[in-house]
Amino acid sequence: MVKEQPIRKKRKRIKRIVTILLMVCVAITGYCIYQYKSGLSEARNGLYKNDGKLFGDFQGAEPQFGEINILLIGSDSRGEQQARSDTLMIAHYNQNTHKMKIASIMRDTYVEIPDHGMQKMNAAFAFGGPELVRKTIKYNFDIDINYYAIVDFEGFTKIVDLIAPDGIEVDIPYEMSYGIGMTLHPGTQVLRGDELLGYVRFRHDRLSDFGRVQRQQEVVSKIKDQAISIHNIVNLPKILGMADPYIDTNVDAPTLISIGKGLITGKSKSMETIRIPVKDSYEDETVDVGAVLKIDLDKNKQALQQFLVSYEDD
Repeated sequence: MVKEQPIRKKRKRIKRIVTILLMVCVAITGYCIYQYKSGLSEARNGLYKNDGKLFGDFQGAEPQFGEINILLIGSDSRGEQQARSDTLMIAHYNQNTHKMKIASIMRDTYVEIPDHGMQKMNAAFAFGGPELVRKTIKYNFDIDINYYAIVDFEGFTKIVDLIAPDGIEVDIPYEMSYGIGMTLHPGTQVLRGDELLGYVRFRHDRLSDFGRVQRQQEVVSKIKDQAISIHNIVNLPKILGMADPYIDTNVDAPTLISIGKGLITGKSKSMETIRIPVKDSYEDETVDVGAVLKIDLDKNKQALQQFLVSYEDD
């Protein structure tokens, strides 16, 4: 009888601790949802204020084993719907390790687009929106995409200014001006939304589109770091709500907030990247649709699959 009392006390203590932890989790979740809705109520009208209304149904597969692939599309739209994709990335997030990876598929990559034949990769978005981009990636690389997120030029600048109101620091290697409507001078610079858009869009140098992809990956990584910085942790749900009208996505708010919390609490903040086509796996050619990157499909398919499902994520 005497021995049972310490056991009962221990059980009560454990039960009390579990109850408190559950209450804290509920409170945090409630706070995040409230802040997200608060940000949404303050948001201005954007092109994508009605998520999922512009492009129809998206047949993404359900995430498996805690691994999520999100199709990130930077639209070349200036108001029209049938624009090509200016930027195409796959963001891979592992819910167990909280690691994020970014795979960029270059827009001139010559691939088979279902029902449209051989085309540049960026034509898939113009022909059939995010769903056709998903089908094209599945057909050529056998990668399942779960969700999508689309942002246009205006949305990009708005989101950058929301997440990083003081700007983002970059090292500009040479003067950039042609084709971006501004002049960016060499050296370490702090760029805000409009200027950062020019930085990631510039392609008139010796690296052409390859340098542009490098800058895009650099900027995505820095935006991610800004979003989960100490300054933004408390306000992240509200920022996501305010950014919502500038992003068309089928990622629901709880999943988005869960990813945000996972990145904040994750041990590693580094982000791995890959570019498709990979080095020594393509040739520059001119075909009926213009200048393209004719790729070794098997080599790039294997590289992309190994990158997105690596042993580090197991």
